[in-house]
Amino acid sequence: MKNLKLKIIFFLILLLSNVTCLAAPKTKVLIPKYANGVTSIVVSGKSYKYYPLSVNESSVLTTRGPGKLKIITRGHINSQDEKRLSYNVYYRINGGEKIKVEFSSVKQDNNAAFEDPASGFPTVGENIIIELSRGEHTIELWSGSKNLKISTRVLFTPTIEKKIDWVSLSPMYPHEPVSLVTNEDVVSYYRYSLAKPLKVRITGPTMLRILNRVEFDYKMKGQLNYRVEVKEDRNVKNTYMLCTDRSDITRYKKDGKRTPGKAKEIVISVPSGTHTYEIITLDKCSVLGRILFPKKDIKLEAY
Repeated sequence: MKNLKLKIIFFLILLLSNVTCLAAPKTKVLIPKYANGVTSIVVSGKSYKYYPLSVNESSVLTTRGPGKLKIITRGHINSQDEKRLSYNVYYRINGGEKIKVEFSSVKQDNNAAFEDPASGFPTVGENIIIELSRGEHTIELWSGSKNLKISTRVLFTPTIEKKIDWVSLSPMYPHEPVSLVTNEDVVSYYRYSLAKPLKVRITGPTMLRILNRVEFDYKMKGQLNYRVEVKEDRNVKNTYMLCTDRSDITRYKKDGKRTPGKAKEIVISVPSGTHTYEIITLDKCSVLGRILFPKKDIKLEAY
């Protein structure tokens, strides 16, 4: 009887441990695309990689939301006699407004040091916290201090997506639908390009969810980077940098010469009123798009 109780207790502890592990969000480090160098900083005996910021060229990172973005910034102090430093950092999400963040009189970190002494002395880490919605996101970072060196480390912690029932929305132009098959389910997408955008009109407030799939032919190898631009009432609203490869489970219903790419999701916030949106790719590739919006907002389209 005693052994049975011990086994039950052990089982409950193991079950609770597994539930805790499943519930805990896993934070990941985001590495900039085409990073121009790397700086190692030792903090309390542990080494961390930081990436330098430039005044002119942005440091570009991508991730999929929803979740919390944490940008850790550290200034480089040249002399140990200097105890404090002031600097600026700019960031931009999905090609939107460029945001300036000022850090004033940041003190030197006595518990941290650069692995390369020539880099100087690091300041205390100052953070920028950004909540990202669902879908793919492009983050750009710049230094706003011409005569100072600034390095960053970017962390992303995903959060649980809120369940939404989506319904499809057809584009305004007479785009011919392209039928794709996934696990025997047939879904209609619409082909768009730089010359032939997808165009939709919708009444807000609501959201637009756009699933994008690049069309791969036999000549295209490996992963493909491409940009998607969204215009709201003829003005550029967002620009996304997406990366994809061939889908393993989705195929064309009729076209056996090409392969669709894996779906990349972007979500657009639609303000109040009626708005027209154009979705185009800025690169020389053909993309398939599927447009959806929340089922609960169908009533808005009835007016």
